[in-house]
Amino acid sequence: MKKLIFTVMLLGGFTFVYSQAGFNDYRRSISDIDWQGLISSLALNDNQANQIYALNNRYDNYDSWNRTYGNNPDRWRTDRYGELERIMGPDKYGKFKNKYYKGKNPVAVYNSNKNNDKRYKHMYGKAQYHKGPNGKGPGKGHGKGKGSKK
Repeated sequence: MKKLIFTVMLLGGFTFVYSQAGFNDYRRSISDIDWQGLISSLALNDNQANQIYALNNRYDNYDSWNRTYGNNPDRWRTDRYGELERIMGPDKYGKFKNKYYKGKNPVAVYNSNKNNDKRYKHMYGKAQYHKGPNGKGPGKGHGKGKGSKK
C-alpha cells in the first residue's frame, strides 16, 4: 500500500513539474515577442490585433492554463500557433515565423527546445580537463597529473 501511495505521489509531482514547465514555455511564447511592433510591421488590422491580444490574454495564470492543457501540456503549441496562423493569414504568419523563429515552425522549435540542456545540467560547474603546454595530459595545477598540487 505504501508503494502505491508513493507511486501516485511521485507521478503527481512529475505531472505538476512537467505541466508547470509547459506553462512557462507558453508564457515565454507571449513575453518574448514585441506584439505591438509585430502588428505594426505586418500591417495587421484592428480586428486582427484585438484577436491576437485576446489570444495572448486567454490563459493569464497557471490554473486557467492547466484546466485546458493539464492532461496534455504540449498541445498548447499546436493550438496557439494554429490560431495565430488563422488570425494573421498564411503570408503574414510566414513573415512572423521568419522574424521570430528563423523560418521554422514554432511548434517544432518549442518541441526541440523543451529538453535542451536537461541531460547535461549535472556537468555545469565541473572543472574542465585542460591539456598541458605540451598537448598531453593535464597542465600544471589542473587535475590529478604529475606536478599538480591538491
